[in-house]
Amino acid sequence: MISMGEQDAAGRYREAASILPSRLRAAALSLPEARQGVAEEIRLRVGRVMTVLLPDGETPTGEYVEAEDLETLCDIATEFSRYAAAETLREGFLSVRGGFRVGLCGTAVMKNGVNTNLKQFSSAVVRIGRERRDIAKDLAPQLFRDGRFVSTLLLSPPGGGKTTLLRDLIRQLSTGAGEYGPRRVALIDERGEIAVTVRGQAQMDVGPSTDVLDACPKAVGIPIVLRAMNPEIIAVDEITVPEDIRAVSMAAGCGVGLLATVHASGSSELSEKPLYRDLLERGIFRLAVRITRDGPSRRYEVEEL
Repeated sequence: MISMGEQDAAGRYREAASILPSRLRAAALSLPEARQGVAEEIRLRVGRVMTVLLPDGETPTGEYVEAEDLETLCDIATEFSRYAAAETLREGFLSVRGGFRVGLCGTAVMKNGVNTNLKQFSSAVVRIGRERRDIAKDLAPQLFRDGRFVSTLLLSPPGGGKTTLLRDLIRQLSTGAGEYGPRRVALIDERGEIAVTVRGQAQMDVGPSTDVLDACPKAVGIPIVLRAMNPEIIAVDEITVPEDIRAVSMAAGCGVGLLATVHASGSSELSEKPLYRDLLERGIFRLAVRITRDGPSRRYEVEEL
């Protein structure tokens, strides 16, 4: 399988556009190639013009979206097998072969207070996932002390690049970071954004020693991988609720290293929010990586907590 990191950026955009119904696909591909290379999302809203999200905002394509277009999009994304994707569909997303993710809104089908399905789709977003291979190559060895990986938080505001960095850090740790050999990593990919697993196969490269538990809440998934996979490191996406903190505390008590992301501009902001203040007070994480923009690129600064 060709790695996503080996494909050009515009090529990734064209592959994402192939998920669209033919009329909308043609409109998406009419975008100049230079703009295709920096596109982040393709957004569809019933009754509105389809747009492409670029660094400077949403750009209209000129084609209006109809309800039938979203039905066709779901059929293509699930390879005409929605039943196989029912578990994530009810959560509002689909993982697509090639490393893409489709987010959906519509009418929730509620039963006993639980959402069991989505129907009558009203909007969709095709996220154009791109790997940034080796962005963590120099960073990963800095997260070890006395030969052991130190539990680390990745910090940035929304859209700052936490997921992209997390993915490559997992790959580096799983492959071997600098002088440190491969580590067994268990990834709890709750929202299917990191590995983008389709029918058991990760569409993104998360390394040869990584085990992925897909579409599972962190509080449920962490005990599962502790019992079943004997990980040296557990990686999770955004910590957002107290249950997440209790679960990572349990893992830390078992001697497992942890790698997680948090919405914060820096370590000082963590102490301003009760949830993250609790996280700091527990002493689970000793290091933080602050992600900052440096023009079009990003910088990664390691801080002691």
